[in-house]
Amino acid sequence: MRYVYLIFILGVVGMVSILGPRGSKSTKPPLEVFPDMDRMPKYHPQAESGFFADGRTDRLPVDGSIARGTYIADEYLATGKRGETFGKGFPIEVDNDAIARGEDRYNIYCTVCHGGAGDGDGITKKYGMLTVANLTDARLSEYTDGQLYDVVKNGKGLMYGYADRLSVEDRWNVVLYVRALQRAANGSAKDLTPAKREELGL
Repeated sequence: MRYVYLIFILGVVGMVSILGPRGSKSTKPPLEVFPDMDRMPKYHPQAESGFFADGRTDRLPVDGSIARGTYIADEYLATGKRGETFGKGFPIEVDNDAIARGEDRYNIYCTVCHGGAGDGDGITKKYGMLTVANLTDARLSEYTDGQLYDVVKNGKGLMYGYADRLSVEDRWNVVLYVRALQRAANGSAKDLTPAKREELGL
């Protein structure tokens, strides 16, 4: 029995000598039995790399790669382009519900800069942001629908894109509502149906 006690005492002394007494401080790294891959070799953001010729760790996405869950088979619906050219027309159903949805999204995301009428007279103008585009200007009215969609998606100039805030369909809804604002600002009596002109006495 005394050998059992002796082995136990030697074991305790050995553990204390290896691990140290409870509560003691040490500058030595802890003894890890299972490191659990805590210190796997890896690159940190913007670190240097000897593997790549340009010495950078961060890499651009491979040309043509698409983030998971973002692939849309209809190229025009997703990009506003047909090949290399911005297209015309709407790849969504054009109705009152789509315009109403576009107005709702426009009022949330666009009015602050472009104003409720799309004339660039938003609240930011009162705080010194004088370069906001007038969406009803003839230059922007001549943009194709696909070109307007591209601006909503990717931004232009000081405007950042809304690809991460608006769904594909909502981007088109906003473009549809912008077209309505442009028509309201630049329309004339000749745009009305004969019946409407007669009703208004024009």
